[in-house]
Amino acid sequence: QVQLVESGGGLVQAGGSLRLSCAASRSIFSNMGWYRQAPGKQRELVAVINSGGSATYADSVKGRFTISRDNAKNMVYLQMNNLKPEDTAVYYCNVVSLYSQIYWGQGTQVTVSS
Repeated sequence: QVQLVESGGGLVQAGGSLRLSCAASRSIFSNMGWYRQAPGKQRELVAVINSGGSATYADSVKGRFTISRDNAKNMVYLQMNNLKPEDTAVYYCNVVSLYSQIYWGQGTQVTVSS
């Protein structure tokens, strides 16, 4: 079993920045990523990064968010700049093992005030 612990969420004004971190209890992952779920909406992909470091972003966050990973530390990060009120959501860390097992973090709240 893999444990994922997220941190870095909080309340920020529009235009501000936050950095989310996710620590995994062990390594051996292919993709690592972040999803978010706003009230009344479905969970959606924000960004994902593969083991080679290639990243994919949702159109709504391109140019504002940057995903990165540190394989030595079993960490994945999401740097969020120029935050907008519509970015308000619970953000979830997601990892996929080399055996295609999927794990989720408990979620961290991000609230952007206008």
